[in-house]
Amino acid sequence: MAIHVIDEAKRCLNCKKPMCREGCPIHTPIPDMIHTFLEGDINEAGRMLFENNPMSMICSLICNHENQCEGHCVLGRKGSPVHISSIENYISDYYFDRLKFPPVEKNGMKAGIIGSGPAGITIALILARRGYDITIFESRERIGGVLQYGIPEFRLPKTILARYKRKLWEMGIKIRPNTSIGMTIGIDDMFRDGYSAIFIGTGVWKPNTLHIKGETLGNVHFAINYLTNPSVYRLGESLNIIGAGNSAMDVARTALRHGVRQVTVFSRSDHLAASPHEVEYAKIDGVEFVVHVEPTEIVDDGVYFVELDCDGHGNLSPIRGTEKLYPADSTIIAISQGPQNRIVSTTSGLDVNERGLLVTNTFGETTRDGIFASGDVVRGAKTVVEAVAYSKQVADAMDKYMRELGDS
Repeated sequence: MAIHVIDEAKRCLNCKKPMCREGCPIHTPIPDMIHTFLEGDINEAGRMLFENNPMSMICSLICNHENQCEGHCVLGRKGSPVHISSIENYISDYYFDRLKFPPVEKNGMKAGIIGSGPAGITIALILARRGYDITIFESRERIGGVLQYGIPEFRLPKTILARYKRKLWEMGIKIRPNTSIGMTIGIDDMFRDGYSAIFIGTGVWKPNTLHIKGETLGNVHFAINYLTNPSVYRLGESLNIIGAGNSAMDVARTALRHGVRQVTVFSRSDHLAASPHEVEYAKIDGVEFVVHVEPTEIVDDGVYFVELDCDGHGNLSPIRGTEKLYPADSTIIAISQGPQNRIVSTTSGLDVNERGLLVTNTFGETTRDGIFASGDVVRGAKTVVEAVAYSKQVADAMDKYMRELGDS
């Protein structure tokens, strides 16, 4: 691994105008980081990565690199791009446990973080380093949100999240697991107890439905529910997956690792929503694909699909008389998720859009004073690195708001 990483680092051209950095949603200083690493200062290279992206170790494993940093590397135009993700992971993994923060003088102000996904962890880390007393409220038993419950172990080892939890504790950040805001306690209770600002980063955990007959059958499940704990499901030997995004690929590959022998992914379009690498891995694992079809009904024995006709302009329409049963023991629906409304329904002054997502301005301020939000609960299901990039701005806005509040 080390030799491979060093060889890859030496391939970097240290471009004056680094397109790799332009392709990264959080603008990681890639050439500078690689140059520092090759100069023998891995700790400084690690510091550069962490300061820019507190979730660097995780993003190095799960980002869509072929469309971002590596996809913009100039060496990829005529050959193979620098494998930036491997370099970033090697440095970040080495540095993380050696990361020590200097003592911070507390400013006497509390900030509450609802949700411990990528956005929540990012904001907690930033604000704790600025002297705020931080409490994270997590509705489940482990931190990480979608990182913990939506991404398979083979893509993201959960030991990494345990290391993040220890780092949060080291910084004096309090974590309340198994605590759902909007149930026993609410946001108004938090303001009553002295929180100066509250951040909502609860993600999107409510599965979208197809609204077709058969979705309530006993052998039908939703992707986000399955990925939360695959071992409790009995899918049988064959599985149909409706949807072709990255979650569908995760479901397909996870199911094969849990004993399912035949997995088929169905998509309306031949332009699959999942990243090309994830599709390639799924094919290598043995997943089959059927495109240009649309489900019409789910039955105990499988799913009925109708073929779709493309008019050449991207418009798809059903072809009459082509409906066909694709047999399977189980069906999993993987067509993304939306937000739950538990917090909104119990908190006055929070506006949502037609998709149920929280309405915010460009600084993450919601329609209620003192409440901020970012991540998937604002923008819908996006990538981890996008959530982190936006959350850095929101942390600055929260900091500014609380300082002004303290001065008033």
